[in-house]
Amino acid sequence: MTISVILPTYNRSGSLVAAINSVITQSHQDLELIVVDDASTEDIESVVRGFSDRRIRYVRRVRNGGAAAARNTGLCHAKGEYIAFQDSDDLWLPGKLQKQFALFSAIPGDVGAVIGAKIVYGRDNQRNYGSGRVAYDPPPEGRLSLEEDQLGRLLTRNRISLQNALFRKNCFPYAEWFDVCARANEDWDFAIRLAQHTSIYEDVEPVVLGFISRDSISINRRREIIGLLRILKKNRAVLCNRSEQKSLMLIDVARYFYTAGKRKSAMKFLTAALRTYPRHMQLIGSIMVGKLFKSRPQRPVA
Repeated sequence: MTISVILPTYNRSGSLVAAINSVITQSHQDLELIVVDDASTEDIESVVRGFSDRRIRYVRRVRNGGAAAARNTGLCHAKGEYIAFQDSDDLWLPGKLQKQFALFSAIPGDVGAVIGAKIVYGRDNQRNYGSGRVAYDPPPEGRLSLEEDQLGRLLTRNRISLQNALFRKNCFPYAEWFDVCARANEDWDFAIRLAQHTSIYEDVEPVVLGFISRDSISINRRREIIGLLRILKKNRAVLCNRSEQKSLMLIDVARYFYTAGKRKSAMKFLTAALRTYPRHMQLIGSIMVGKLFKSRPQRPVA
């Protein structure tokens, strides 16, 4: 079975060679690698043409559209029965594809995605950023179970990083691919829609090394806030009968506003969270006095 690997990139020629090598040296050799150049100003094509591997295809977008649009472009060119995603500044660990592909034979046939973990350099598990910090993402103690309400879990905390996953190709028409209007959290947005159509199997072993850089979307607070608000708006119908999950998402928005220095907005969303789910009064009260803003609270969902 062929695995189509989609690697979007924009002006990251410096890290692209290592990212490509981590894909084409995988023990699972039946793959195609689609490098999508999102209208870079750097000469990405020359970097890609430097590889003699016939499994690599180069696709250039005419206009820069962001990571979601580039991934959609890659999906349009994918010919494999399975889909994987790599980022131009991350590294796959050896055996990533072989291990995840083998898991599909050992789990129920209605499971559409297998996910693993990532070792992230430049951030710790409390989402503090800086050199020397390391995180295990997602934390193994919160592993998704096939028997639980996976949608409910994913509404409040995303556990799917696209580079960590392997998907059946038929997942994507049902999940409507990626939101091209999103500039942050597009993988979380996709995960929520994916969980409405298929089951997800999580293995806690790490399969990716990730690196947080200064231009990383994940440390841009303004984009994070916009992304969270968009997810709230898009999933209004889903959250209609899930007041606890909606409240936790509102708390997340409040935390990002607080760390961005927008305390008035933070209080507004904390108040909305309390109105949505009054049982969170103790949690919200402790946040209001500043006890939980330094570390992300653990939030079990009943």
